Amino acid sequence: MSSERDVDVAVIGAGQAGLSAAHHLGRLGFPPGDGFVVLDADAAPGGAWQHRWPSLTVATTHRVHELPGLPFEPASDDLPAAEAVPAYFAEYERRFALPVERPVRVSAVRRDGHGLFRVESDRGVWRARGVVNATGTWTRPFVPHYPGQETFRGRQLHTVGYRGAAEFAGRSVVVVGGGASAVQLLGELAAVARTTWVTRRPPVWREGPFGEEQGRAAVARVAEAVRAGRMPGSVVGTTGLVVTPWVRRALDAGVLTRLPVFDRITPDGVAWDDGRSVPADVILWATGFRAAVGHLAPLRLRTRDGVIPVAGTAAVEEPRLQLVGYGPSASTIGANRAGRTAAVALRRLLDADTGADTGAGAALPRSA
Repeated sequence: MSSERDVDVAVIGAGQAGLSAAHHLGRLGFPPGDGFVVLDADAAPGGAWQHRWPSLTVATTHRVHELPGLPFEPASDDLPAAEAVPAYFAEYERRFALPVERPVRVSAVRRDGHGLFRVESDRGVWRARGVVNATGTWTRPFVPHYPGQETFRGRQLHTVGYRGAAEFAGRSVVVVGGGASAVQLLGELAAVARTTWVTRRPPVWREGPFGEEQGRAAVARVAEAVRAGRMPGSVVGTTGLVVTPWVRRALDAGVLTRLPVFDRITPDGVAWDDGRSVPADVILWATGFRAAVGHLAPLRLRTRDGVIPVAGTAAVEEPRLQLVGYGPSASTIGANRAGRTAAVALRRLLDADTGADTGAGAALPRSA
């Protein structure tokens, strides 16, 4: 292949958001190849799902939303999510003949001075009129710093390094974090280890379905923060933790009794300024992720908080850059919708640049 190729739209990332965007770009008349291409850093389909811990099953995920146009119908809810979801993504790419190039590691996106983006990678350069960034967060695990952290004699790991509870049998494990992953891992670990759960804020438990009005309000809060260039909380973080039958049993058994986050880490555990301490062999950081957008740094769009201001899915200062699975769309259902929004926006922007009239102003039928 030539080291430099021209394309209308380069989609970076083939997870939920990237595949949704690619699907809608195809529906809007962008031909595979010179119309749009999907550049994926992984060697196989599946996005971040292929890297999840083996004990996470379809049944115990927060939720896997279907991509537009193809039902997600695993043979069993007991299948590991790291197998079932990648198989679904692979079938999706095949069914819709999506032009995914892999493995392609994008190192930088720059302006070329002629109205195009230069998407630079280890497989050459793509010159693109528009870019959809769908790189997610999995490659940027976040671990906060606490005094004494470097003195801890036990093991520290983030959820990206977790592979199952068996290796922690008989140990004392401190789980840090208030999200769904922390709850899932506590459920596994408590069966074989002594666990302590610490969070910055008390968890908010949610019984029953989350209302549409509440959901819109949660997304709106995140969207407002991102548009203003502030670091947002996650959408999932504002909706609360779902009380499933397992969670109810765990709550009743005391497995999910939390402590406020500690003040410091000691060589043998964690401690609070009020004199309390907990011994630990392991500290498991279920503390989330940051957006993987370092390759966009040459565009100089980030605020002092490290946030790229976004209106909808468009970068405020560079609307031909669309960010999906970012900010208010950083959830599987949000990523689906964002993919469609980004594709429609780029169809209109690029048609306006060329004076073309493809009928892109007409609304697409809602499919996700």
